Amino acid sequence: EVQLVESGGGSVQAGGSLTLSCAASGFTYSPNCMGWFRQAPGKEREGVATLDSFGVTSYADSVKGRFTISKDNAKITLYLQMNSLKPEDTAVYYCAADKVYLCRDRRVWRSGVDYWGKGTQVTISS
Repeated sequence: EVQLVESGGGSVQAGGSLTLSCAASGFTYSPNCMGWFRQAPGKEREGVATLDSFGVTSYADSVKGRFTISKDNAKITLYLQMNSLKPEDTAVYYCAADKVYLCRDRRVWRSGVDYWGKGTQVTISS
């Protein structure tokens, strides 16, 4: 059974940093695309960052220059280093694994994603 388990969420003040991890298990192949999405209360889920099997990254404009996505291929563990955090970054952050199309357009999540994690809460106070 494939599982994605996020960790590393928490509460920090604005300007602080957090690193999220997503441990993948049960895969018999390396996913072509993995990414981080987030959903704030009352808002639609949005794509934050993706990383494809070639190492190509993509970021939402709102996090460019502040967040960095990376992956340990041996462990199939995805990371999201988040710096200079803002109150508007407050959300539940979800890890996703899917076909390459998700990395070409993060909005593809609306059509369905192969695997989602259960999410980790990130709260940024001003």
